[in-house]
Amino acid sequence: MPVSQRILDYLDSQKVSYECVPHAQAFAAQEVAQTLHVSGKRFAKPVVLDADGRLQMAVLPASHRLDLHRLKTELDVKHLEIVAESELAKYCPDCELGAFPPFGNLYGMDVWVDRSLSQSEEIMFNAGSHTEAIRMKYADFARLVMPQVGRFAELMAA
Repeated sequence: MPVSQRILDYLDSQKVSYECVPHAQAFAAQEVAQTLHVSGKRFAKPVVLDADGRLQMAVLPASHRLDLHRLKTELDVKHLEIVAESELAKYCPDCELGAFPPFGNLYGMDVWVDRSLSQSEEIMFNAGSHTEAIRMKYADFARLVMPQVGRFAELMAA
């Protein structure tokens, strides 16, 4: 599957500068970052969650892992769990499973970004495909998505 046309159309309609970057097939976000020779601290990985029955997208660096307890506190919800990848196909049908871009706003989800990622000048992320990524300025991403920013990720042990 190529880059999500929905994402490209959105970025083009918003007149945002971005670059599509092809890469060898990779599945885990940190693996994609390595394939692209990019720091995992700048490669954004989205995680879709069910927060009290409402879909939320948490976006964090590939080099980090999600701290569900911290995010639950940030969201101020009683119930928070990661949505199974098999369930995501119905929400993001234009993307390969596990290659979702961090544009939850296009799929009816509120978006939260970890503070560590929000401090990057530019970010890269999967573009709906396991062989294509997009590079763009974080400021442009933030302007389009208008995410909440919080602290809910921790660096993974090496």
